[in-house]
Amino acid sequence: MSTIPENIPYSILELASVASGSTPEDTFRKSLDLAQKAEELGYHRFWLAEHHNMISIASSATAVLIGYIAGGTKKIKVGSGGIMLPNHSPLIVAEQFGTLGALYPNRIDLGLGRAPGTDQVTAHAIRSDRMHAVYQFPEEVGQIQQYFSPNNSGSKVRATVAEGVEVPIYILGSSTDSAHLAAKKGLPYAFASHFAPTHLFEALNIYYNEFQPSEYLREPYTIGCINVIAAETDKEAERISTTLIRMMLGVMTNNIDYMQPPVDMTPDLRELLENPAFQRMLKYAFIGSKETVKQQTEEFLKKTGVNELMVASHIYQHEDRLHSYRIFSEVMGEL
Repeated sequence: MSTIPENIPYSILELASVASGSTPEDTFRKSLDLAQKAEELGYHRFWLAEHHNMISIASSATAVLIGYIAGGTKKIKVGSGGIMLPNHSPLIVAEQFGTLGALYPNRIDLGLGRAPGTDQVTAHAIRSDRMHAVYQFPEEVGQIQQYFSPNNSGSKVRATVAEGVEVPIYILGSSTDSAHLAAKKGLPYAFASHFAPTHLFEALNIYYNEFQPSEYLREPYTIGCINVIAAETDKEAERISTTLIRMMLGVMTNNIDYMQPPVDMTPDLRELLENPAFQRMLKYAFIGSKETVKQQTEEFLKKTGVNELMVASHIYQHEDRLHSYRIFSEVMGEL
């Protein structure tokens, strides 16, 4: 256990979850409203994920949404959590994020992952040679770095809008593979412990032990991701969390549906929570009142020693979600 440094940055990972009876357009407007409120509440970053062929998640054209959010906010950093690089050409990614970085200087982050963010059939439809690209992930990260470098001006292939533009690259991971890469390249590392916590500590240890300082980063920098559902009371937070539980059930049974309204906790849902697979996925889901969430957050920070927290939140009612993020900002202000 370590002590918690003061003023740990806290950020948001937004999946643009689509609620039943809602549309992607509604969802995008709510995402922007959340980003604007988060900026007021002191959140450090607002990252958007990349998912495809899922009716419940609207964050598929990630770079487009980043521009929308950055254009509607003033200072909060906006980025990708992440761009699933094997789905894309490194040149196109550099051009897109170079453009964003030029439009919103010192506010754009480029988080890169290697998972598909979808099912295998859809992944093949996105890019038929994606499995080759998966194995080329380290090289393709290097290509993007080269496109952003001012020294690329003499190359035959250039992303001229990206050259010399400041867009920090973050490596995302949900296993140990990317920890080695982030350490070797001297890049910051974000771990997806909000849904894949199994290898969290192993990955962090690899990253810290193998980290090589670079022109981008002198010391290791880690971001840990958690789920948070905060409300006035433990009972109310538990009720709101039934949306998340039913959503996770849909993911695990391949029966993905729109985000459903909360219901009173039932014996069936409680039994689901006892399922080992559920407990693994939701190990770092902090659900409860301010005091409950504060205690869980404090314990997570002490155990992991991460430099920054990133929060995901699947809550049906927009006002409930805003309130949860407001409570969490108070928690972070008191740690």
